[in-house]
Amino acid sequence: MKRLIVGVLAGLLCATASRAEMKVGDKAPDFTLQAAVGGKTFAFHLDEALKKGPVALYFYPKSFTPGCTIEAHEFADNAANFAAAGASLIGVSNDTIATQVDFSSRECRDKFPVGADGKVIRAYDSEMLKLGGLGPSMASRVSYVIAPDGRIIYAYEDSSPYKHIANTLAVVRKWRADHPN
Repeated sequence: MKRLIVGVLAGLLCATASRAEMKVGDKAPDFTLQAAVGGKTFAFHLDEALKKGPVALYFYPKSFTPGCTIEAHEFADNAANFAAAGASLIGVSNDTIATQVDFSSRECRDKFPVGADGKVIRAYDSEMLKLGGLGPSMASRVSYVIAPDGRIIYAYEDSSPYKHIANTLAVVRKWRADHPN
C-alpha cells in the first residue's frame, strides 16, 4: 500500500498537463524574439517573415533532449524543402538564448533559427504546465503554419516529434499550390 501511495504521489509531482493550442482560423499573435541561427543571434520578427510567405512555427520542450534533437535534425534535413515552398521556419523553446546559440549550430545544423521566449510560448497557448508549479515552464510540442495574412492554417500537438515535420511541410506545400504567386 505504501508503494502504491508513493507511486501515485510521484506521478502527480512529475505529471504535466498541456493547454489547448490555438486553433485553425485564429489570428496568430505577432511577436519579435531573440533567436539564433548558425550560432549568431538576431531579432526574428513574425510580421517580417510573413511578408515573404507562410511561417512554420514550432514549439519544443527543451534543447538537447532526445525528442527535441530528433525534431531539430528532421527540420534541418527539410529546411530547403520549406524554403522551396516559400516558407520561413522557426523553432521556439523556453531555453536561454545562450543555449539556442549552441543548439542552432549543433542540432539545427545552421539551417534554421531557434528562439528563446516564454512569452511567445504563452501567447500561442503552447505552454506545458507542471502540476504543483515545480520547475520552470516548458513548451509543449506544438507546430503551427501561419499564412501571410496572419491566420493559423494548421495546428498540431503531439509529444512525439515524428509527424511534425511531414505534417507542416505538407500544409506549406498545399498552401503554395493554392497560392502559386
